[in-house]
Amino acid sequence: MVFTNPLVYGIPCFIVLIILELIYSKTHGDVQLYKWKDLFASGAMGIGAALIGPVFKVIFALALFEVTYDLCNPITNEVRTNLLGYESFGYAWYVWLICMFADDFTYYCFHRANHEIRLFWAAHIVHHSSDNFNLGTAVRNGWFTIFYKPFFYMWMPAIGFPPEMVLVCIGIEIIWQFQLHSIYIPKMGFLEKIFNTHTMHQVHHSQDVEYLDKNHGGILNIFDKVFGTWKELNDDKEIKYGVIHPPNSYNPLVILTHEYKDIWKDVKKSKKLSHALMYIFGPPGWSHDGSTLTVKQQQRKLQETQML
Repeated sequence: MVFTNPLVYGIPCFIVLIILELIYSKTHGDVQLYKWKDLFASGAMGIGAALIGPVFKVIFALALFEVTYDLCNPITNEVRTNLLGYESFGYAWYVWLICMFADDFTYYCFHRANHEIRLFWAAHIVHHSSDNFNLGTAVRNGWFTIFYKPFFYMWMPAIGFPPEMVLVCIGIEIIWQFQLHSIYIPKMGFLEKIFNTHTMHQVHHSQDVEYLDKNHGGILNIFDKVFGTWKELNDDKEIKYGVIHPPNSYNPLVILTHEYKDIWKDVKKSKKLSHALMYIFGPPGWSHDGSTLTVKQQQRKLQETQML
């Protein structure tokens, strides 16, 4: 069975919604919501990701999923059966719901890893590098996450979800993530108990210490609540968006690569292999001498200060 990736329809809608939000902000006094240089930088990176992504998904991600699916779900007597002994999943409506839930869990793991492993953070920091929070920022995506993202999802075709179903669910997840990048949607009452909403994503994009590495969820917020990474927006506090150490450039190539350069600098000054490996695979901010702090160390220090 063949399905169309939802992003085929999503991307044109993204462009229209960005234009509408831009016009609305300029005509309703929020003139600083969009900055032209920042928007153009985000747009350039979004266009690059849109050009690279589909080709890579067809050549690599889909092929990887197909190979995994075929190896773990061979056809025996004209029936596709998982290696664990059960018949592989079909396309019933409830299978789609289960697949979407599995995708949401996988996205949480993938997204959290992007914040807690510095090599992955070097690719993901691109998305957080703007100090503006708007729909333009939503398309400010790095180009290197696509090289490792599919590996997080391999387990899904391995247990029997059809590869095209997995890709459609990933597309739905991306569409939901896009629309979260707006300040114009208020808190949504009961829905806040279940879904990852706009105000929760504002927390995620904040550089305030208490908000760092919070709300990694995709569509649902259940995994943040289960694993202790959920944080509610404080309505009485103004949010400062972006990252603590920004690239200070609107050049897309600088934005895409600046953290990799910083990793290389730290590795070169390392006198121990263990230190070099930690600078690559440890949490962002880790340092062998305590000159820079990880998010957990910063938050622990903040708590100690507040207790005094």
